[in-house]
Amino acid sequence: MTVLTAVMIIGVLTIVALLVIRLNATSVPVLVAPGDFTLPAGVGAVGISVIDGQSVIVGDDGVIRVYDSETRTLVQEFRIGE
Repeated sequence: MTVLTAVMIIGVLTIVALLVIRLNATSVPVLVAPGDFTLPAGVGAVGISVIDGQSVIVGDDGVIRVYDSETRTLVQEFRIGE
């Protein structure tokens, strides 16, 4: 019974320590607004994702556009379904 109590106390302390370490980690959130990027007239953004310094925007016209996140310039386009 004493061993079980000791193992449970160590387990709880480990979980608390991991939570404290994780919650105190300094991470910078990436904020991207669809209005920051120039989409063709009449095209709306269906989905947005940020991957390795590039912003990927899926338009409602079936085109995936890849933009540079810093300069906001179009890097590449992919048409869905072709």
